[in-house]
This record gives sequence, structure tokens and C-alpha cells, in this order.
Amino acid sequence: MSTAPLLPFLEAPTDRPALIGGGVVLSHRALAAASSGPAAAIRAAAAARMRARVAIFADPTLETCVAVVAALRAGGTVVPISPKASEAEVAHVVGDCKPELVACGAAAELPGALADVPRLDIDLDAATPPNPSRDGEPAEPASSFPEPGPEEPGLILYTSGTTGPPKGAVISRRALAADLDGLAAVWRWTVDDVVAHSLPLNHAHGLVLGTLGPLRLGGATMLLGRFDPAGVGAALRGPATMYFGVPTMYRRLRAAAEEDAELAAALGGARLLVSGSAALPAAEHEAIERLTGQRVVERYGMTETLITIAAHDDGPRRPGQVGHPIPGVEIRLVDDDLVPLPEETGDPEQTRDSDAIGEIEVRGETLFDGYLDLPDATAASFHDGWFRTGDLASRDADGSIVILGRRAGDLIKSGGYRIGAGEIEAAILTHPDVAEAAVTGEPDPDLGERVVAWIVPAPGRSPTAADLTAQAASQLARHKQPREFRFLDQLPRNDLGKVQKARLSAE
Repeated sequence: MSTAPLLPFLEAPTDRPALIGGGVVLSHRALAAASSGPAAAIRAAAAARMRARVAIFADPTLETCVAVVAALRAGGTVVPISPKASEAEVAHVVGDCKPELVACGAAAELPGALADVPRLDIDLDAATPPNPSRDGEPAEPASSFPEPGPEEPGLILYTSGTTGPPKGAVISRRALAADLDGLAAVWRWTVDDVVAHSLPLNHAHGLVLGTLGPLRLGGATMLLGRFDPAGVGAALRGPATMYFGVPTMYRRLRAAAEEDAELAAALGGARLLVSGSAALPAAEHEAIERLTGQRVVERYGMTETLITIAAHDDGPRRPGQVGHPIPGVEIRLVDDDLVPLPEETGDPEQTRDSDAIGEIEVRGETLFDGYLDLPDATAASFHDGWFRTGDLASRDADGSIVILGRRAGDLIKSGGYRIGAGEIEAAILTHPDVAEAAVTGEPDPDLGERVVAWIVPAPGRSPTAADLTAQAASQLARHKQPREFRFLDQLPRNDLGKVQKARLSAE
């Protein structure tokens, strides 16, 4: 019995664009040709193990994308490595997964930790697409490769390592296909869409959604490289119809659009603007809508689950809400004892409590298969067949999920109350003098933990603790209001824009 291909549009490719970047346009036909030689080399390297693990030096280039496609076509497992990773981080990944080879652009300068791994250079100039199509008819790919089974691993994505050394999350080809098909359904994502892409290629957001998504669905991805508002605007005035970004990017786009009417118009002309990896503040939502007429769609996911919850493109787009599970995914909220909240029973007579906070648990087709060679850690991450995300959320009246933060770092237990940091941050960010805010809990002899807010003032503004206390009092119950405000020039963030709260506490 044949297996459905993960990248079906490379089986009978056409001249429609697939990858755009650096003044180069690779059609699906050209991509099939360019990836065939490297795919054959990867299969040869895998002869002893049947399936090669291929480290991909994930700089934001077309060569990286071709390397990923080649590895997947060869039946290999892609292990992306951030070009910003330290030597120690790269050494950990290499030692943990032991790749057969590393694929990269011919001009890439690899870190020393990859020096002993056989190198496969991707040279687009050396690839000559054969069998040109005629009159728009599909052409045969340069080489065909047997499709692995859906349960074979497609990716190993390493976690951020906030609770210990990064762990390799093994993600099957089945999970990749299910996630992209589910998002295609809720976003009406089609062959006609082009994604403007300025995300890192070593995370699920940029690699799975931004790169494999268009290729699986027959559309195109337009690599912009370094994020730049002018580049995003140019892409959306050109072929791009969708933009995937993180809140830091949208904050900068909003600021630039306030000064540039053409950028505002370009954003307004997009079919879909999607934000993820962290919550987009309500003030940014409202400002972007005022400037562009667009409401940004938010979604939720993590390395181990891929994208599990998303606002639909034709549904409500409310600040702070990430919508409902995509097809093939179930979620529930559980309390500290891992018992589903009363609101999770499905009883239509049950009134939802907007203050009810629970941890998100997930099950379904998009889940990872486990942490590489860590069976105990894998088992500990599941409860009764559900994956424990460690993320806190509540539901609004129609069941849409509102993300409140991480259980570790974003759940504050103060005076007997369970408080989500995200709700407080959203309230503080409505103050016009505040550019960024993060909320943590710190030990308190009376309350157990007290709420502390870390503030980055808006340019040229100087909010005071008294100003912000009044703002919080107007929007939050007394027990949720910060007891202390601390002012910073910037918040520590990782390369996806997530605030690193452990560093705040250390400071």
C-alpha cells in the first residue's frame, strides 16, 4: 500500500513558485531538481541505519530550505541548528542526536562542534532542473524516492532548555502532515498563498509553519532573512498574502506603520496576519487594527505539540484569545491535582468562570513521539494519555482559550489566590506610557508571593509607580495588582521574542 507523500507537490511539480528569496525564485519543479542530488547523498549516508539524521545549519537562506526538503525526501530526520547557538549548545545537540552529516549552504561557516560531522554543501547554481514542463503541465521530478511511513520521524526539534539541558523532541511525519492540514482548514490556506517569512528556521514556527506549510500545500514561502518592516511591507505589496510573526515583530511593524502609510496599507492588504510564540498585547491589536483595518490572528503551540490551537480566519479575532483546537486535536484544562476543571465537562448548563485557571493538556495527531533517548522524561510529560504543556489558560464564554503564561514563572500564588501573570501584563500594557511589561512572583513573608511588574517605558515617556498602580486598580481585582514596579531599558528575550523571566528574577 502506498504512503501519501509529506510534500505532494514535489511528486508531480509544476512551474508555480515554491521558494523566493535573494532575487531567486525556485519553482516546485526547480526545487524538486535542486533537492534530488542532496537527497541521494543523504540516502547513501544512511545506508547503515536506513534513516539518516541530518543536522541543518539553519541560517535563513534558500539553501537551508533545499537542505530540509532533501532530507525529508530522502526519508531522513531533520535536526535544525540555530546559527545563533553557542558552541556548547551545538555540541550538546551533536552529542545527543549524533547526525550522519550536516547540510548547509556552500558559503556557511560552521561552528567548531560540527567540524567532525561530514558536510553536505547545497549549491543552487549546480542544480539544473530537468524535464521542463510544457503548457503548465506537471513535469516529472529529477528523482523519485520511496516515501517513508507516516510514523517515521521527520524532525528532531530541541527544546529551549529552561528546566535542564535541551531535549530532542521527535516529531513524526504524520504529526507534521496533521498539523499543517489542520491549520490549512482553519485558515483556508491554499496553493494561492505566499507566506512572507522572517522567522528563525530552527523552530516549529518558522520551519514547520513558515517553510513546510507552503511546500506541503503547494504555495510559496518568501524568505526575507533579517526582519525589517520595510521588507515585510515590500513582500506584502508583492506576491505575499500572509505574514507569520511574533509580538516583537508586530510591535515594530506597528511603530513603523504609524510613520509610513504605505506600510500600513500593505499590512492591511494581507489576507492573513498571524502572531504566535507569545501573547500579542491588546494595545498592539487595537493599534494595528486602527492603522491597517486588520485584526491579527493568534495561535498557540509548542515544540512537543506543534500548533494545536488557532483563531479561525473567518471567526472572532479577540486580543488575548488564541481560539479553539485545530482538527484532530483535543485540549482540556486541569487543576493542580490534574483533575479537569468543572468547565471542561462539556455540560452545556455549566457556567464558565473566567477566573478559572488550569493547565493545558493536549492529545491528538500533532503530538511528538517522545524525547530522544529519554523515556523517563517522556513518560513524566504525559498524564493519562494527555501531554502536559505546563501552560496556564482560561476559557471565555464561547470556549475560546486565553493563554495566561507558564505554570513555572507565570502562576503566582499570593494570599491564597492563583493569579496568571498574563492577565496583569495585558492590563498594564494598556497604559500609554508603557512599551513592554512582564510580571513575576517573588517570595513574600505575608502573602507567600507578591506580584512584581517589570516595566519598559514607551519612548520619551516616564511612567511612575503611582501612575501604574492607578491603572492596575482600574482594571484588576486587588489581589492581582502589582505590589512593586521595577523599570528597565529592555526585557530579556530569546530569539522568538519570549521574555526570559528567570533572568528577570536573577537581576
